Amino acid sequence: MSELKVLVVEDEPTLARLLSYNLTLEGYETTVVDHGSQGLQTALHRKFDLIILDIMLPGMNGFEVLSKLRQAGIRTPVIILTARNAEEEVVQGLKCGADDYITKPFGVAELLARVGAVLRRTSADGGDLSIEGDSDEKVIAVGDLRIYPEKYEVTLLHEQIPLRPKEFEVLLYLVQRPGTVITRDDLMNAVWGFDYIGGQRTVDVHVSSLRKKLEMNQQSVQIDSIRGVGYKLVVQKKQLK
Repeated sequence: MSELKVLVVEDEPTLARLLSYNLTLEGYETTVVDHGSQGLQTALHRKFDLIILDIMLPGMNGFEVLSKLRQAGIRTPVIILTARNAEEEVVQGLKCGADDYITKPFGVAELLARVGAVLRRTSADGGDLSIEGDSDEKVIAVGDLRIYPEKYEVTLLHEQIPLRPKEFEVLLYLVQRPGTVITRDDLMNAVWGFDYIGGQRTVDVHVSSLRKKLEMNQQSVQIDSIRGVGYKLVVQKKQLK
């Protein structure tokens, strides 16, 4: 099995060396760059399994790098490095599409644990989504779920579950972005439209109802709440062939 490739975008030399040394020692193939724009171009033109991205960078900050990567369709998992007690950085990073964060200073054990956890989680998320059938009846398969977009139907463990139209649209939007943190605003705009005058409470109510229906008698798919940000669909393991 080939080594997993990690891109480190960090301009502080001592920290960059620490990250590179410990990741390499753990068996990862590590690339280090010290400039935001260079980090963006490297991530756009080379394939990595994980990106560790500092927020404060010369040329282009980490938020800009992350936003441009997600806009370009790059779904490589990203762990952001933030200052201690910088909650606003964490929230903004998650809204931009980060998968996790580490606050400075941090220990080697925490770093490696978070890297391993993100890689395991995103590997499972990406591996359980597939599209079956032909153009007459497309089926999206994820975990124990089978989703029929043309018919607004969902089956769970081979049994149909009743969803209201907006619940179905919320599920479809999340399923098409497994492992990605989706903000309430994103869900509101995608499902209800930009001109909807209701509040975000509408999103929370629909997600809560949808979660209860999905979590009955199955553990492979769940909707996680990301405090202060939104929601994320998590696929635990593949259950059906």
